[in-house]
Amino acid sequence: MKHKKMQYQAIWLSDIHLGSKDCKAHFLLDLLDQVETKTIYLVGDIIDIWALEKRVHWPASHNQVIDTLIDKAHKGTRVVYVPGNHDEKVRRYIGMTFADIEIHRDIIHTTQSGQQLIVTHGDEFDGQVCLGEWQSKLGDVLYDFLLFLNRCCNGFRKQLGWGYWSLAGYIKSRVKGAGAAIERYKDAAIAHAKSKNVDGIVCGHIHQPDMEYKNGILYCNDGDWIENCTMLAEHADGRLELIYWTETVQSLTQFDSARAARPASQAA
Repeated sequence: MKHKKMQYQAIWLSDIHLGSKDCKAHFLLDLLDQVETKTIYLVGDIIDIWALEKRVHWPASHNQVIDTLIDKAHKGTRVVYVPGNHDEKVRRYIGMTFADIEIHRDIIHTTQSGQQLIVTHGDEFDGQVCLGEWQSKLGDVLYDFLLFLNRCCNGFRKQLGWGYWSLAGYIKSRVKGAGAAIERYKDAAIAHAKSKNVDGIVCGHIHQPDMEYKNGILYCNDGDWIENCTMLAEHADGRLELIYWTETVQSLTQFDSARAARPASQAA
């Protein structure tokens, strides 16, 4: 699909999981081709080292994502990489720059409207969300099964000529306790932002795109590229927008510092 180039101050991408068979690299490549931005924040789990250690899966499209990001960095786009837990081995290089890509443990972004947002992957909040090690491992197994179902479902949909749809997300939204865990994660992220004396936080990790103004803090989760295919973007006026990008491009939520957060359907 072809779109007019979209212009942004900054975009945030996380949980791409290059090296995983569930990575939707083709949709991400389309986004990177259609978007121009001054800064790209890679908010962790960009390369799924955990998956690669179990089974090597690296199609040409995954190489193209890396090549495209490096090319953009060489041409003047600021690219900031904040490693997550699946690519935690990259954390040994924090403070360094490789191929013009900066590596940070976390970083503060100031929007055009003057808001300060701390950018971090979010795995540091796990202790406040998970009940224990065995529950966490069980959750990983069940999530892998959900992604398997998601692949099967969308393989069938593709044969019928239908667009992408996240079966995994649909099932997760109906699992008892999942909503409570997400709220605990959100509260932990908000508390972290408060402790850093900033206006908001941008994170990923839980594969649940969201934007909410809560307790005086703006919580932004930019989602993922194995289930939801979403990014967070900042416009020239400082307005923030959560965008879904597959065969179609859809605004999910917007936030304007001069107004309250509102559903995209109500945005001007």
